[in-house]
Amino acid sequence: MPHIGANGLSLFYEDYGNPDHEAILLVMGLGAQMTLWPDEFVEALVARKYRVIRFDNRDIGLSDKMEGARAPKLVWQVLRKRIGWPAKVPYTLADMADDAAALLKSLEIGRAHVVGASMGGMIAQLMAVNHPDALLSLTSIMSTTGHPGLPQAEKHAIEALTAPLPSLEEDVVVKHGINISNNIGSPGFRPDPERQRERVLKSVRRSVYPPGLPRQLAAIVDDGDRRTRLSQITTPTLVLHGEDDPLVKLAAGKDTAKHIPGAKLVTIPGWGHDLPLELVDRLADEIALHARDASAATPAVT
Repeated sequence: MPHIGANGLSLFYEDYGNPDHEAILLVMGLGAQMTLWPDEFVEALVARKYRVIRFDNRDIGLSDKMEGARAPKLVWQVLRKRIGWPAKVPYTLADMADDAAALLKSLEIGRAHVVGASMGGMIAQLMAVNHPDALLSLTSIMSTTGHPGLPQAEKHAIEALTAPLPSLEEDVVVKHGINISNNIGSPGFRPDPERQRERVLKSVRRSVYPPGLPRQLAAIVDDGDRRTRLSQITTPTLVLHGEDDPLVKLAAGKDTAKHIPGAKLVTIPGWGHDLPLELVDRLADEIALHARDASAATPAVT
């Protein structure tokens, strides 16, 4: 299996396309395996002449797990954050950004176009802050600045995402995954139920690891408000966001674009917090155009 050492961890990754083409690194979100990047999306980027790498973040999928590490209770962590007290977390979003940057280094990729979705967008943002020399461009998808004043997720969406699993029996976990998809997905692009079930079942059979989610969530809460840090970004940035996202509201995408100098914002009606097949070509076109423009302004180093 394609594991590679990065930042002291063993990360599972997959590498597609011509190795001589510029690289696009895909960074996935909270509690999500790399396979949540649809194969069709990866293929669309390869067809646009990019080398595409997707990987499992730490604590998910087939990458190393932080076994035995405990995340603080969310309510206590939020309270400590509000009064300015530090909370001990197993790892930070900055650590996860270091993982991704180290992955590129291990693959001997000098600079890449980094595309992150949701929590992956936050990780990609921190790569642009902490590892600017590793990036050719940044694309932040359905993500946020962490500004506490932004609109909150719709109740049904956050409840579905954070609901505990009553058991690890396959049918129960598949039902749980489908419920998440139905509650955070795109109202304008509803999936075919049978295909949706097949995709969730394939993901469940690949890996199920509930303990990773609260630790990743703790890292998000710990990172807090990134607006000041985002204002330091000089990497060419594209922000993509759904106008009907129930989990990370459109205002969060607008706030992200507002605080990254020169960022371009593209919003799509009917799009929620997923990657529907109907939008694969549109999103691939936006990312490829942004990547080409960024490369034209800053020659690639491979």
